Amino acid sequence: MFWTVKCSVSFAVLLVIVLSISEAASDRTKTVELNVKPGGVVHTFTEGIGKYECSFTYAAQGGTNEDWLMSVGLSDDDRLFSCSLWRPQGKSYLFFTQFKAELKGTKIEYANAYSQTGHRDVPLRADEFTVGESTVVQTDGKFNAQLSKLTVIGRTRHDEL
Repeated sequence: MFWTVKCSVSFAVLLVIVLSISEAASDRTKTVELNVKPGGVVHTFTEGIGKYECSFTYAAQGGTNEDWLMSVGLSDDDRLFSCSLWRPQGKSYLFFTQFKAELKGTKIEYANAYSQTGHRDVPLRADEFTVGESTVVQTDGKFNAQLSKLTVIGRTRHDEL
């Protein structure tokens, strides 16, 4: 009987630890759906974790609405915040007349944008978009209107103790 109680208590403690880890992980990442609409109207979609936010602003033409996903995440040490947008079905049939991703509370360390050929993500040419301190934006006159994925990682302004 002592062994049964000890095992039950140990299992309960283990369960609490696992649930705490799961909750902590879910507080650090979030994936949400967004509906990308054609029609040439400028739309903005924003998602965040804590004091960090990712905003995606775009205008698109052609086709019909497309379901996209946005994932935001905060590293375990709170030093990196990431934002990814993509069309789960792959190739987008919309023509993006403009796009901008903006990270609030961070300074961009890495960014890349992709189109899709066949079933492969193909990085956009470097001259098709411009990476600033907190934004990634299409380059007017160079961007070929094709976007299927966008990834941005920013370093937080985390103060050392």
